Amino acid sequence: MNITDLNLFVRTADSGSITASAQQLDISPAAASAALKRLEKQLGAQLFIRSTRQLRITTEGEHFLLYCRQALEALEHGQASINSIQGKIAGRLRFSVSSDLGRNLVLPWLDQALEQHPELSLSLSVGDSVSDFYLDRVDVAMRYGELVDSTMVAFEIATVDRVACASPGYLAKQGEPQHPNDLREHNCLLYRLDKGLYDTWEFHDDQGRYRVKVKGNRESNDAEIVRRWAVADQGVLFKSRLDVAMDLQNGRLVQLFKGFQSPPLKVWLICPSRRQVTPAVLMLRDLLRQRCIELLSNSRDN
Repeated sequence: MNITDLNLFVRTADSGSITASAQQLDISPAAASAALKRLEKQLGAQLFIRSTRQLRITTEGEHFLLYCRQALEALEHGQASINSIQGKIAGRLRFSVSSDLGRNLVLPWLDQALEQHPELSLSLSVGDSVSDFYLDRVDVAMRYGELVDSTMVAFEIATVDRVACASPGYLAKQGEPQHPNDLREHNCLLYRLDKGLYDTWEFHDDQGRYRVKVKGNRESNDAEIVRRWAVADQGVLFKSRLDVAMDLQNGRLVQLFKGFQSPPLKVWLICPSRRQVTPAVLMLRDLLRQRCIELLSNSRDN
């Protein structure tokens, strides 16, 4: 069977559209339709029920889809294995990263990596929910926090402190808080992940620890939105220094409470198994480490 036909079948099943899958593979809808018919003839079974309004996968198609995914994945792993033996940075890298890191920091770094390694291609997933490596078909993910699955392979990228910050415009209007307890009198911008709202901010100095319950008129499940609100003079933000490093360097945000510290966060690059640790992943690990260290060092000088 033609690998391109199998790939087209999977993409059509996922998108529910021959036109959409044809666009993904840069072929015409007519060529895509002909490829699916060719595959159906080889199998002796109908894979999709077509109508003028919808495309629906058949029972036979559902069964074949499972094996088709496994076959394509096995071929990808075979190619990755050859690349590993040769030390070659090539193939498709399926990478997941959180919203702030992905949009504001990592994206240009990935562009540079693709320019340096023309045989490498990228499938990028950006979002704050934790990826399911198997359901989302992700090879490697960049995430904050503690590791909960010891079976995965994890590379530590950086240890990052959290910082409270606000824009010069907000501070000019509302005044600059001098102590973490002063945050109770300020509009704090809140981040929500799954069912948890991060509205208790923790700081410490030589005098003790302070857990401050904050409130504000804005909350979002997208960390990038929360950062944008802060830059737009809407309130005080509490985030990883890495997420706001460029804003601190450029003066869009000002760090508060420089005499205080906060519990650190670790940033990890995670693979579901050793099989996913390819030369491309190791290249990505080294690139992320170098860039994060440089960025964190420069942001602390501001």
